[in-house]
Amino acid sequence: MTPGCADTLAGAIQYEIRHVSRYEYAFPARECVMLLCLKPIEKAGQQLVRFEIETQPPGSLSSETDPFGNTRHVLCVHPEHESLEIAARSTVRPASFRPLPPDLGADAWKEIDAWRDAFLHWDYSHPSAMAFPSPALTDFTRKNDIARGNDPLRDLIQLADTLHSVFQYTPGSTSAASPIEEILRSGKGVCQDYAHVMIAVARSWGVPARYVSGYLYVSGSPGGRAWSNATHAWVECLLPELGWVGFDPTNRSLTDERHVRIATGRDYLDISPTRGVRQGGGETRLEVDVRMRPLTDL
Repeated sequence: MTPGCADTLAGAIQYEIRHVSRYEYAFPARECVMLLCLKPIEKAGQQLVRFEIETQPPGSLSSETDPFGNTRHVLCVHPEHESLEIAARSTVRPASFRPLPPDLGADAWKEIDAWRDAFLHWDYSHPSAMAFPSPALTDFTRKNDIARGNDPLRDLIQLADTLHSVFQYTPGSTSAASPIEEILRSGKGVCQDYAHVMIAVARSWGVPARYVSGYLYVSGSPGGRAWSNATHAWVECLLPELGWVGFDPTNRSLTDERHVRIATGRDYLDISPTRGVRQGGGETRLEVDVRMRPLTDL
C-alpha cells in the first residue's frame, strides 16, 4: 500500500456520474416518502461542479444537512405509481493527494488515547449499530494477529492489508443489513463489510473511524472515456497531524483521485443512498445502475 492522503487542492480530473435507482412494485404504491443521500460532499478538497436529481413520476424535493454534514434530499411522491425511478447526476472534481510520512512518531498513540472520551470524536470513537465489538471479532483479530502496535499509521495500513488478504470479495454473499459476524464467519463479503470490520477494529484501538460512501473509478485510463460501474465504500481514520486519512481495505490501497466521496457517517445505516416508507406496493424489486467516467484532464 502506497502512503498518501487528501490535500487541500482539487485534482485535475473531473468525473461525470449517473446514479439511477429504480423501484418496481407488485401493485400500485402511494404516499411515498424517501430520504436520499446521493449528493457528493464538498469537503477536504473535493469540488462539486454540478448536481441534479430527477424522479419519475415527479415528486417534491427538499434538501437538509444531517448531523454529520452530509446533504440529504427528502422526496415525497403522493399519486399512485407502479414504479419509481430516482436519477442523480453529478460532475465532481476529486481531491488531489500527497504522500504520507512513513510513521507518526513515538507520541502518536498517546495523543490518540487522549481523544478517547472527547465529545468532538465521540460518534466515531464508540460502537455503532453496524460496527461494534463482539466475541467473533475478538476471535478474528487473535487468529489473524491483528493488534495495536507501535505506530497508528503503520498499524492501520497493516490492518487494511490483512483484511484484503483474508477476506474474499464475493458480491451477493451479504446484504445491506448484514452484521459483521457474517463476513467474520464466512470470510466472504463486499466493500461495506470490509469497511465495517476495519472501523470496529480501529475504534477498539481508540482511533476515531468513520464510514464513507462514494464512487470508485476502476476501469480505463484517467484520460479515457469508458464508463465504470462504481459504487463503493471505504474508511477514514483520524490521525495526529494528518487529519482524516482514507483507507480502502477492499482494494488494499489508500484513497486517491479515483475515489469520489458522497457522505460520511458512523456506518452504512447513517448514509444509505435511499430509504423510506410508502403505502401499498407489495413486494418490491430494486435495480441500481451507476455509471462513472472521467471527462477531461484540466
